[in-house]
Amino acid sequence: MSAFDAAFERARDVDGWLTEAQARRLWESARSLPPGGLVVEIGSFRGRSTIVLASALADGAHLVAIDPHAGSDRGPREIAADAARGQADHAAFIANLASAGVADLVQHVRATSSRAHDQVDGEVDLLFVDGAHRFAPARDDLVRWGARVRDGGTMLVHDSFASIGVTLATLASLTFGSRWRYVGRTGSLAEYRRDRLRGPARAANAARQLAQLPWFARNVAIKVLIVVRVLRRDWPY
Repeated sequence: MSAFDAAFERARDVDGWLTEAQARRLWESARSLPPGGLVVEIGSFRGRSTIVLASALADGAHLVAIDPHAGSDRGPREIAADAARGQADHAAFIANLASAGVADLVQHVRATSSRAHDQVDGEVDLLFVDGAHRFAPARDDLVRWGARVRDGGTMLVHDSFASIGVTLATLASLTFGSRWRYVGRTGSLAEYRRDRLRGPARAANAARQLAQLPWFARNVAIKVLIVVRVLRRDWPY
């Protein structure tokens, strides 16, 4: 069994929406960091992605998992806060990390991402954004936390070209800018590299992202059909 397979085996039964292929992309990104690297995860839910990231860390690397566990923004059509639901998520998160043997590798910050900046020191090597999917908080994560990623660092954004709020936030803050190179995606997990883009390279970078919009439109259509109960299938990720 490969190191990734062993990591995902520990995470497979944890509630969450990260696919195995997306987990592999997360794991490979974290695995490539040097000793002492800093990974920040925004949106941990019950720990599926956290376990994958923690399992990939090199010696001395550090993972900060940020999630308020307020019972809000936790999945499709579960937006409003619910204290009891949030506490259950928090308890499951702690138990799942302990069961996977990675609890000592994770610093959990139980706060919203907008209020967690002063609890994380230094530049970020790898940023995984899977927090609130509404436009305003998603854009805040991409802009403010993205600004903390070092040059050459990586940002992975879940629900890209799938969630309306996340996609609009991406278009508003990343697509036409000059600081983030679009690397590609695995389903709705998009990868960006902190880089300096100019002229034709910047235009080509925007074009590659705009080329994903038909897939985005497909996902929105599928979600509408699920909500009105015309289509019975899993939410697209």
